[in-house]
Parts: sequence; C-alpha cells; structure tokens
Amino acid sequence: MKRKILTIALLAGCFFVCLVIFADLNGKFSGVLNAPDGNQYPLTYNFKVDGNKLTGTLETPQGVVSIDSGKVSGNNVAFSVTVEGAAYAHKGIYYDKADSIGMDVDFAGTKTHATLKRAQ
Repeated sequence: MKRKILTIALLAGCFFVCLVIFADLNGKFSGVLNAPDGNQYPLTYNFKVDGNKLTGTLETPQGVVSIDSGKVSGNNVAFSVTVEGAAYAHKGIYYDKADSIGMDVDFAGTKTHATLKRAQ
C-alpha cells in the first residue's frame, strides 16, 4: 500500500514539473534570424502550450503566420510554419534558467540558428 502511494506521489510530482516547464514556454519570444541569403529578419513567436501541443503565431516583417504541427517534449520544441506554400521546420530547446530558446530553422535543407529571448 505504501509503495502504491509513493509511486502515485512520484508520478504526480513528475506531471506537475512537466506542467511548470510547459507553462514557462507560453508567451512571446523575439529574436533575429540570419537567413542563408545573408539577410536578417526580426521574428516574434507567440507560443501557447496545451499539454504537449504547441500552437501560436510567428510575426515577421512580411506578416503573421500560424504555427503548424507544434509539439513540446520536456524542453524540446518542434513545429513548422508555412509561408507562400513552403513549410519551414523549426526545432529548438527551451532553456528555462535563461528564459530563452535555441532555435534551428530549416530553409529547404539549409539550416540556420536563432536565439529567442522572452519579450517584455
């Protein structure tokens, strides 16, 4: 009986830790993306996490697009955005202590990196 209670308590604790991690990712993050063509693009991501599902928007100087197929697993983030019919895969890691995300973006096989910080 004590073993079952301890197991349930540990599982509940892990669940709540995961919720805290996911909750911290909610909100607005900004950064600059250095594109393969040498141009720099300011980006603002508005993330909303529900369980392990990630939704939201990406704001660029050209407009706003929706986040597609977003998933969160621990501190790992993966999603794509579709711009003018082309899908751009994003993969990153959320660093809770720095309140930032290291994001890799795939531009048709060419990868670039951006660091996103929580916007105030």
